[in-house]
Amino acid sequence: MAETTQAPTAPTTLAPGGGPLSPGVRRITLDAAGLPLSALLSEPADGSAPRATIVALHGGGMRAGYFDGQAHPDVSLLTLGARLGCAVLALDRPGYGASAPHLPAGQPLLDQAKTVRAALDDARGRYVGGPLFLLAHSFGAKLALALAAGAPRGLFLGLDVSGCGHRPAVDAARLLRRPDGTALRHLHWGPLHLYPPGTFLAGQQIVAPMPPRERDAAGAWEAFAPRLLPRVRVPVRFTFAEHEAWWRHTDADLAELTALLSAAPRVLVDRLPGAGHNISLGSAARAYHLRALAFLDECLGAADRSPAAP
Repeated sequence: MAETTQAPTAPTTLAPGGGPLSPGVRRITLDAAGLPLSALLSEPADGSAPRATIVALHGGGMRAGYFDGQAHPDVSLLTLGARLGCAVLALDRPGYGASAPHLPAGQPLLDQAKTVRAALDDARGRYVGGPLFLLAHSFGAKLALALAAGAPRGLFLGLDVSGCGHRPAVDAARLLRRPDGTALRHLHWGPLHLYPPGTFLAGQQIVAPMPPRERDAAGAWEAFAPRLLPRVRVPVRFTFAEHEAWWRHTDADLAELTALLSAAPRVLVDRLPGAGHNISLGSAARAYHLRALAFLDECLGAADRSPAAP
């Protein structure tokens, strides 16, 4: 049986050092007010100042390597972003990577936002420059929306979200508590032929246990989103994979979702054919990443045209 026909059924322990990286990508550790947060960083190869820094936030049960897929050179957001003049900072969210021993139960969503803000302050002081642009997947998208909702004007250029809506299509809290991960394969991946050969072997290096607080709060988002989303004041772009199964995304659902973002100056919704939930690991990853980077360019142009902030 071909390797691509079987996805991992449960998180796998990371190999020492976290597995291979793409050329030009390095590991760093950020200081989040005394808490270590591990991350991957790529920068323009010619040494030029980045046009912007993409802050990439992974979903539940993954790590920062989600954005540096090793199954095919076209999959990595970190290498593509650097080639197009951006720095890309992919964080291990609180409860993953270097912070896991310090946060064995993880952190609630708003506490994660506070921790990541502190880590970004450290990153801006030591590693990255240019305006910040959030690109986030699944649970990381909830975190990115929380970051944007609580941010001072001008901190973030915009926000690109995949694998997250406001109304779940399944009882996530019930499913995530099941000990057998086989029930989740379809939800996480969709049709397995949509991923390059070698994806699931390489993926064993980037999966991680989902912290209990994160898992237990999975069902709370539908009630929380209507209070949080109206506070987001930056442009937002949502992408829904053709085979997205975690979230409802009919036209009516998407109209309701965009209406919640009443303070955002611009809200876009895109659909990506030939993709499952884990978009950034699939064969459609490059198409998605290029669309996200085009949206970043639009946000940069809008920022250049806007009056200077007082």
